[in-house]
Amino acid sequence: MAQTVTSKKMALAKAINESLRRALDADPKVVVMGEDVGKLGGVFRVTDGLQKDFGESRVIDTPLAESGIVGTAIGLALRGYRPVVEIQFDGFVFPAYDQIVTQLAKMHARSLGKVKLPVVVRIPYGGGIGAVEHHSESPESLFAHVAGLKIVSPSNASDAYWMMQQAIQSDDPVIFFEPKRRYWDKSDVDTEAIPGPLHAARVVRAGTDLTLAAYGPMVKLCQEVADAAAEEGRSLEVLDLRSVSPIDFDAIQASVERTRRLVVVHEAPVFFGSGAEIAARITERCFYHLEAPVLRVGGYHAPYPPARLEETYLPDLDRVLDAVDRSLAY
Repeated sequence: MAQTVTSKKMALAKAINESLRRALDADPKVVVMGEDVGKLGGVFRVTDGLQKDFGESRVIDTPLAESGIVGTAIGLALRGYRPVVEIQFDGFVFPAYDQIVTQLAKMHARSLGKVKLPVVVRIPYGGGIGAVEHHSESPESLFAHVAGLKIVSPSNASDAYWMMQQAIQSDDPVIFFEPKRRYWDKSDVDTEAIPGPLHAARVVRAGTDLTLAAYGPMVKLCQEVADAAAEEGRSLEVLDLRSVSPIDFDAIQASVERTRRLVVVHEAPVFFGSGAEIAARITERCFYHLEAPVLRVGGYHAPYPPARLEETYLPDLDRVLDAVDRSLAY
């Protein structure tokens, strides 16, 4: 009997599209909302074809009003729907920040657990596409600081597909950060696989000398760093965190106890970034295992620069390798 093939190669953006399509098909209470998500299919075409197949009442083109989009989603969630809203670019989320922080994140606790808010807020984020400020930022730590929100970011198409499924099924609000520079990167997606937990980190490359921890757009860079280091006889472990809140500290600790060194990499500014919390927690947990301080590589504490300067601003191979060299020098 022939075996059914459920795995196929697709781009990260296409994987999100297929995941949304599956969710819309499976549950009539799932709705997709946002600026230009319907007829246009989104500025990155992530929602392409969904309105045509599911109609304007399920895939809804909204006004340019992010606060209104999230506020409407909260109202729909209170009535039993599972809204998935798109914020067109990372820097556009701030008109909705009040709704997300003061309402979406707090209603469950405010109601003593009686109210659930299964809302997914999709945010294309990060640089690397030659865009200007408000189109290339990484504000994940601003949301991770807020209790009541879950913050995740896939690094590949398979995770994008399954993490979106899990986010939509979650009764808690999920901020889903999509690494726009990776939208066109292709990998195998098994649409019938059984996914692991949404917030579990994953070792994507085993190593013995040092751990590189990253999420979203920086995982691929860390794998490239590990390849370059291997040519010099160094064995680096690459850990894909996948979730920024909660963070899988147990997985990071287990890796650091093996390698005894840790470098955290993210596009967001290092100052008060997620790497700072990881460095503090792992220093507390692994003090007697560490052979070097936990180092961080990220963006600078400055407004996002013009496109011609973004490659200087963002972490690259040389900057991460420099941190690896400094850690191994201890």
